Parts: sequence; structure tokens; C-alpha cells
Amino acid sequence: MMNAPSSNPCADQLAPGLADTPRSAWLAVGSIAVGTFAMVTTEFMPIGLLTDIATGLGVSDGTAGLMVTMPGVLAAFAGPGLIVASGRLDRRTVLIALATLLIASNLLAAFAPNFATMLVARLLLGMCVGGFWTFAPAAATQLVPEASKARAMSLVLAGVSAATVLDVPAVAWLGTLAGWRATFAVTGALVTVVLLVQLWLLPALPPARAIRPRDLLTPLTRRMAQVGLLAVLFFVAGHFGAYTYLKPLLQQVFGLEPNAVTTLLLVYGAVGLVGTFAGGSLVARSVRGTTLLAALLLASALLLSTMVGKGMVAGAVVVLIWGLAFGLIPVALTGWMMEAVPDAPEAGQALLVSGFQVAIAVGALLGGVVVDGYGIGSTMLVSGALVLVAALIVGTLGRARGGVGAAQRA
Repeated sequence: MMNAPSSNPCADQLAPGLADTPRSAWLAVGSIAVGTFAMVTTEFMPIGLLTDIATGLGVSDGTAGLMVTMPGVLAAFAGPGLIVASGRLDRRTVLIALATLLIASNLLAAFAPNFATMLVARLLLGMCVGGFWTFAPAAATQLVPEASKARAMSLVLAGVSAATVLDVPAVAWLGTLAGWRATFAVTGALVTVVLLVQLWLLPALPPARAIRPRDLLTPLTRRMAQVGLLAVLFFVAGHFGAYTYLKPLLQQVFGLEPNAVTTLLLVYGAVGLVGTFAGGSLVARSVRGTTLLAALLLASALLLSTMVGKGMVAGAVVVLIWGLAFGLIPVALTGWMMEAVPDAPEAGQALLVSGFQVAIAVGALLGGVVVDGYGIGSTMLVSGALVLVAALIVGTLGRARGGVGAAQRA
């Protein structure tokens, strides 16, 4: 039988010397957060540059869409695969290797002579996506004292919201100014800075033990982890089934002009950033409560979008509620898995990554089918129903156990 450690390595191991130098600790956490920002920016960059890249590499827009699909598919397998392959390897080394791989992905994309080379670059990115989501939250919480773990986790996950705010306008501006290749080169330069900071500040982060293949089954034997993974499937599928069509929703359903749509998309990302930081404090109090709040807010936004009519005010109300829910989602679900499997947090995160990627693919596929057959309004209703199912799962099957910190101390 596997002899599990008595507590979470992220709770027990504070990197030597960082307890006395909190500025260094937070700078190290910040470097992981910026790395997450760059990873998410790279993942979704082709969405804003799809036509330009397709033209530049001589492929159709539909074929160019593989740049978005393939990294997600690989990430679903990369998370569990990397956690097993890393064994007892120092997590500092793992994070540095992932940053190096992300630099390589961006530079290969920037200089890709053909679409096949671009796909190789995007497959490297898929490895990074699976790896960052698996290792980054646990590594960040290992860097700070117990009372600051939820804040550190929310800071890392804030990179997702920040990328949402800045990605589309920044990519569009830079792509227009210097071309799509420059956007990948600039992102590669940003990750190079992150790598240098991590080489300077990250201390040794040894895992408590190696994760074996059978350890990946551990979350599947824990009731709270089972409930969390089930909720993730409905939660994330519902969100991404609708999120894919947020811009058309604002244009077609709310009847907004392009400038108003751009403004509300920026508001969406900014509110999401606020929600992510707020989520860190909320998760420290109650993971279940925060997850339930996120689900109810998101379901409300999706269902309201079909009822509140047209205009800027109606659109702003929906975007504000939706953006806040979006910010809470990654913090709440990451916190849920850390609480559910405190003795194997990285295994829990690996399965969470896989669940996310599967749910994103299912949600996007379902959303596309409903949009084509019944319209955007029906997509919002179906997505809202899926999220309500997630809320029902969390509310009836989940059991509140306090915050992440409390669970780790227990």
C-alpha cells in the first residue's frame, strides 16, 4: 500500500530562507504568475491572428484552426504524463524547463517557414499548457507561509485573467504594427525575462515523493475529488460553450457597435482579474462556497443574456456578472482539488488539467452545434443549464470542509 505523507508538501515545505525574505518569495511567485500570463497569451494568440497566419503560411482558415485545437488536446495528456515523468525532480528545474520550452515554442512559431513547423511549435505549447497548470499552483503555494497560500495561488491564476484583458487588443495592435511573427517573438522575449528571474529567485522546490502512474488514480478514489471532477465537466463545458460566442452575443443579441463590444470585452477581462484576486480570499474561507458562488453567477449571466433585452446597459450587466464568475472559476476549481487531495496535490492538478481540456473541447463542440441549429440565444440557455447542473452537483454532493489552508493543516 502506498505510504502517503502526513500532509501536503506545499503546506509543509517552505523554501529555505524565504520565510525571512517575503519580498523574494513574492517576486518568485510573481515570476510564475507572469509565466502563466505568457503561456495563456501564447495559447490563444492565434485566435486574434488566425487570418493573418493562414495567409502568411498559405493554408485555409479552417486548417489554421488546428493551431488552437492541437495544444488543447495534447495538454489533456501532458499534465498526467509530465507529473509521472518528473518523478522526484526538483520543481524549480521543472518550472525552468517549462519556461525554456515556452520560449522555444514562441520562437519556432515566429520563424516558422511553413504550417507544419507552426504545428510543431503549437505541440510544444501543449506540453507547456499541461505542465504549467499541473506544477505552477502547487509550486507557488510552496514558496509562501501557510496564511498566504490562497493569495499566492490566486496571483498565479490571475495571469489567466490578465491575459484575457490584454491578449486581444495587444495582439491586434502589435500584429497590425509589426506583423503576426512579431507577436510570437515579443512573447518569447517576455518569457526569457521570466526565465532569468526564476533562475535568480526560485529556490529548490523538492517534492515530498515521486508520483507514480497509480498515484494518478488517487483523486478518483476520493469522494470530494470525484465530485469536483464531475462538476468541472459541466461547469467548464457550459462556460466555454457560451464563451466562444461572447462577441457575437454582444453584437447580434445586444445590438452593440464594434467600439462598444471592444469596451465590454475589456471590462469582462478586467472584472475577471478582480474576481480572481477576490477568489483567493474566498477560497481560503470556503472552497465549496466559492465554487457554488461562481456557478450561480455564471448561470445567472448566461440565462439573463436571453431575457434583459438590447443595449449597452443590458450588455454591461451580463458582462459584469459573467466576468466576475470567470475570475472565480480557476481559483475555485484549483482550490477544490488541492483540498480534496491534500496528500497528492500535483496528481489532483494533473487530472484537473485533463478534465478542463476535455470539457473545453466538448463545450466548444456543443456550442457550435447549437449555434448552427438554433442560434446564439439557445446556446446561452443550454450552457446555462449545464452550469446549473454543476451548481447542483456542488450544492448537493459537495461537503464544506473550510478553506484550503484548513484542509491542509488537518
